[in-house]
Amino acid sequence: MGTVYEKYMALSIDKGLLGLEPGVITTPYFCYPVNAESIGFEGCILYCFLPEYGEMVFACNPESCADRNVYPLAANFEDFIRLVLACGTANPVEQIVWMNREQFDEHIAKEKMILTQEQEAAGNLLQQRLGLLPMENPFEYVKSVQKGFDDSRIQYSDEYYDVTGIVNLKGCLPPD
Repeated sequence: MGTVYEKYMALSIDKGLLGLEPGVITTPYFCYPVNAESIGFEGCILYCFLPEYGEMVFACNPESCADRNVYPLAANFEDFIRLVLACGTANPVEQIVWMNREQFDEHIAKEKMILTQEQEAAGNLLQQRLGLLPMENPFEYVKSVQKGFDDSRIQYSDEYYDVTGIVNLKGCLPPD
């Protein structure tokens, strides 16, 4: 029958309504990992898999309000979709990285008020077709995935280190 991701990709719904505009990385931003596998985009924000982290779903945001540009959102794609179902779109899920609980509650209340009928219909169809329920505590779930996350295996381009001023220790290490 296929994985949840394969089933999702086969759905004929406007994924852009969920904040997951389909596409490939044609002009990568400085912070997009070099081996990112695109799930979708919301403007310049890339939602993706990174092979070195298995099924984990990441956000890559060149305009991040957090202290990093790439961060995990979910342990796997099924949980990511459940987060989107709980929040209406991918946007509130991505924003959790820099928010406290009160900020998230305010943001999600505003987001749910501005969801269009088309977005609600896309979410309902997604839930029905994939047979998934919305995540019960999206804020706590995402914070638990992000807590203590080791980002040392993320593969960045030289441009990332040039833009951020971070020393590329990987380039300084002797080969294995």
